[in-house]
Amino acid sequence: MDEQRTPVTVHVYCRVEVLVTDPAAVTGHAIADLRAADIDWSQEEDDLETAVADLRSDVVTALAGVVDISRLSDGVPGVEFRGGLCWAEQGPARDPFRAEQR
Repeated sequence: MDEQRTPVTVHVYCRVEVLVTDPAAVTGHAIADLRAADIDWSQEEDDLETAVADLRSDVVTALAGVVDISRLSDGVPGVEFRGGLCWAEQGPARDPFRAEQR
């Protein structure tokens, strides 16, 4: 008996707290990724060196740029990552699903 299976879209919401013990390592990794990316800088508002300077000055932005949420479902059979949103904030945790905090 081979029943037809219909894919189901599911939204997974996560809050992850990390402790950045080496901001220079995070920033260095983000800068290396940026330099390796195939970006047509003539189509961007800034240039590579400006973007690198921005990453060096903001570890939160650097971390958000290198976190790979597409690996969340790695190794889970029958699941295909389709997309998502990842951001980083510094400070106390907040509930982004509560309207009064937006």
